[in-house]
Amino acid sequence: MAGSAIERRLRIAGYHNLLLRTRAELDLTRQTEVESFLSSEKPDYIFLAAAKVGGIAANNSRKAEFIYQNLAIEANIIHSAWLAGVKRLLFLGSSCIYPRECPQPIREEYLLTGSLEATNDAYAIAKIAGLKMCESYNRQYGVNYVSVMPTNLYGPNDNYDLESSHVLAALLQKAHEAKVSGARELVVWGTGTPRREFLHVDDLAEACLFLMEREDVRDGVFNVGVGEDVSIKELAELVAQIVGFEGKLVYDSSRPDGTPRKLLDVARLSAMGWKASISLRDGIVDVYRRVFRAY
Repeated sequence: MAGSAIERRLRIAGYHNLLLRTRAELDLTRQTEVESFLSSEKPDYIFLAAAKVGGIAANNSRKAEFIYQNLAIEANIIHSAWLAGVKRLLFLGSSCIYPRECPQPIREEYLLTGSLEATNDAYAIAKIAGLKMCESYNRQYGVNYVSVMPTNLYGPNDNYDLESSHVLAALLQKAHEAKVSGARELVVWGTGTPRREFLHVDDLAEACLFLMEREDVRDGVFNVGVGEDVSIKELAELVAQIVGFEGKLVYDSSRPDGTPRKLLDVARLSAMGWKASISLRDGIVDVYRRVFRAY
């Protein structure tokens, strides 16, 4: 989802000399393959969006996959980028790197000030390692690698599998299926009380290009979000309204809620002149039209 959005934005901006490989063509968890690719192609810029990602169920039940694959991908690319003399690299982390019980909104300096959310700690640890790897290579080798920490993403090419998707994609899929089937109820995981911030992936791509084109930006971590959040209950009601599902929303409290609240402080990026432009309602309508060809 993130990688394809960055590719779209680059093409719109006039960048067409893009090095693109599918997972079948280049396995980023294999060090020799990554080193060989980067040493032969020698790109000037790398957007490191590749990752093993998933929702709360996938993160909680497949911890070994999440920590191994993400550590392998970022270690191979960041180290090989340095070996190949890559000018700039942008690493995509995640807002889950911050402590579970964190002051709100979350500022970049709150990293490593408390315990992580247990349901996604393996993924978070891997992303923290990638961030620290960029920071360490900058300091030791004088390269220019920056890290962005996006809030919860949604958009085209998201994962809509109900067992492994993130909350917004899962709600869209469930609501659409419920509407089509004429179901009277839609089950929402958890109590509906946690609060989350949602960023359209096209806004993320815009922020990534904004930072990459700023050659004066060095050795930094930047939160990328909208600066506003909603409860899961409010999100479910908004999705149902947009999709046209008129049945009852039922909350399954036997399912985990995850972190109580996760709202990013986006003042650092805002002060540089970038701000998200796609509202949550408009973004969900856009996704529903593009993905489900409805609304």
